[in-house]
Amino acid sequence: MRTAATTLGLAVAALWLAVLLSAAGAVYCKFRARQLFIQLEQLSTQRDDLDIQWGQLQLEQSAWSTHAFVESVAGKKLHMSMPAPQDIVIVRP
Repeated sequence: MRTAATTLGLAVAALWLAVLLSAAGAVYCKFRARQLFIQLEQLSTQRDDLDIQWGQLQLEQSAWSTHAFVESVAGKKLHMSMPAPQDIVIVRP
């Protein structure tokens, strides 16, 4: 038979164990939350950098596709030029 003192001792030991485990769990949760927050901040910074690069690429694409730029490259690198008005022939069906 267990006495009241033994039962009380087991109850106190179980409570101590529960308190220690919950404290360890709280510490781990706080540590994990900090890790995840740091990771979130790094991903946010990476996202912002990628947004900047995307904007720069869009500006570069629009600059490369302007009519004046294409005409300039065609003239310099491909030695192309606009034909004279008298050399233009219109073909009609």
